[in-house]
Amino acid sequence: MTETRIAVIGCGRVSGHHLRAIADTEGATAVAVCDIDENKADNYAEIFGVPAFTNYHDMLRKVPSIDVVAIVTPSGMHLEHATEIMEGYGKHLIVEKPTFMRPDQLNQAYDLADKLGVQIFPVFQNRYNKAVQRLKSALETGELGDIRVVAVRVRWCRPQRYYDLSDWRGTFSHDGGVLTNQSIHHIDLLRYLCGEVGKVNATMRTLGADIEVEDTVVATMAYDSGAVGSLEATTSARPDDYEASFSVVGSKGLAQLGGLAVNELQIFTPAPDDCTGYSEDIPDAYGFGHYQLYRDIVATFRDGAAPPIGRDDCMKTIKLLHAFYQSDEASNWIDVAKDGQSSRLGRPNQTLSDLYRTPKLDVVAS
Repeated sequence: MTETRIAVIGCGRVSGHHLRAIADTEGATAVAVCDIDENKADNYAEIFGVPAFTNYHDMLRKVPSIDVVAIVTPSGMHLEHATEIMEGYGKHLIVEKPTFMRPDQLNQAYDLADKLGVQIFPVFQNRYNKAVQRLKSALETGELGDIRVVAVRVRWCRPQRYYDLSDWRGTFSHDGGVLTNQSIHHIDLLRYLCGEVGKVNATMRTLGADIEVEDTVVATMAYDSGAVGSLEATTSARPDDYEASFSVVGSKGLAQLGGLAVNELQIFTPAPDDCTGYSEDIPDAYGFGHYQLYRDIVATFRDGAAPPIGRDDCMKTIKLLHAFYQSDEASNWIDVAKDGQSSRLGRPNQTLSDLYRTPKLDVVAS
């Protein structure tokens, strides 16, 4: 594949990051956008010079040259959209966080991909941030010594009007709360940077909005390595976003990441001057990781390189996510590696799904 032709379905704010990254990536080309809201699709179509659609079946029929579809739709629709696109059209997929809502959904999607010979690329773009990569290097080389304590703090503001923007927001079926939506990248970094978490104990509350999901979580963790950790995440802070940090206490020093998207190396005691060189300024809540992610995806097709994030890697992050919910449900410690999943997160809601479903091709007007 000399040129990777990509379509994006779902034209919310995050889709702009995908489309800008595609435009900046040699060997990648955006060829279509789609959203059930015609105005949203038309907006990106005009900016990036591609055709707009309101039905992805129609899009895939009329633009058969598409190689990969980026799914940037409500989280609870990812499996349905992925299944229809793989089964009906045999396309590769890029799937925004949290990839799939449940471990069994992830297995279903990857089993189908394996059967059809297509690839699934999860999006955990914050792994690519300069600050994250500097900390990962320090942990791998022993520059910080043995990991002793890991801490996550997310103190953000999401008032009721945020959740009222769309029906899927603040629901267990299609969104999840502060852990699944706002803090999923910190959950991923807990294991990407520091190794596998053995068990967790979490307490969840809904304190700042009229929603069914949690907006506040406090948890403790025990790593397989013997390290311990804590997590505090909330969207009930008022009136502003205050902090989103990730810190590691090692036997040889301390490192802390911060910024809106772990894009700042705020403290690094082994080499304090590195804080400047390994921090990135960003204008919004995302760093530049999507750019490198797309370069890696293109390399997978062009050079046969391994996918940047594989099935097992993604599964371990989703299982860790579910362990926090299971712990709250059981009011007890949960072993992360054991099979199991939350009774709440990703539970079906067909009435809500109907709002975001795309009619099959046989009912699309000619």
